[in-house]
Amino acid sequence: MNGFVIGILSVTGIGLLCSVVLSAAAKFMAVQVDQRIEKARACLPGANCGSCGYKGCDDYARALVEEEAPTNLCVPGGITAARQVSAVLNRACGEVRPKRAVVRCRGDCQAMERKAEYRGLEVCAAARLLFGGPGTCTYGCLGLGDCVAVCPNRAIQVVNGVARVDPQRCVGCGLCVQACPNQVIALIPAGAPATVLCSSHEKGAAVRKKCSAGCLGCGLCAKNCPAGAITLSHNLAVVDSDKCAGCGTCKEVCPAKCIE
Repeated sequence: MNGFVIGILSVTGIGLLCSVVLSAAAKFMAVQVDQRIEKARACLPGANCGSCGYKGCDDYARALVEEEAPTNLCVPGGITAARQVSAVLNRACGEVRPKRAVVRCRGDCQAMERKAEYRGLEVCAAARLLFGGPGTCTYGCLGLGDCVAVCPNRAIQVVNGVARVDPQRCVGCGLCVQACPNQVIALIPAGAPATVLCSSHEKGAAVRKKCSAGCLGCGLCAKNCPAGAITLSHNLAVVDSDKCAGCGTCKEVCPAKCIE
């Protein structure tokens, strides 16, 4: 009986000793965390989209404190998150320009010729590996919905073979931009008055053969833009949103009607 009691006391004593040692170790070996990081993280929406340039909200919060990263980089959080973070860190709040995603392609089932019927994994990244996809234009939307799958707000749908973004639902997180293997989706200022809905860099004759909705690279929009907001880059018209006055001249003169 005495042996049994002694055994219980021994085990209890060892347990108490271990708990004391572990408590002491936790105290002396604890890594001090700057409370400002946790407070800054609480101000962020938690989308972990990477639009700020960091891997996620945790990394951005850490960079805000340790690297003094700008407080206005969170696109989904917008001006609200920027102001809250600035208040926590006692720093000036920079300007926040809301953004939205746009699919730079209008090559739907009617506009673009098909070179093959794709029968495989219903993923854009997989379809692209097979000769650039089923469409004759290898620059366009593959239409299998990789962007739809990652959109947290259900702002994207595939309509007639091409992804379409609902600007009312889009928060500009940029997840769809990362998911698109053809880099057809881009983030533009939410109030951008004009954008070119094409991504092809082929010459006009080749574009015309493959897609009736593609940019021909004719340059009429650039020549007629009174603000000088449009340039041609590798046979594709590009609109500078900062210069664009929204006059609509480019939309009127575009023969392919690919400017929105």
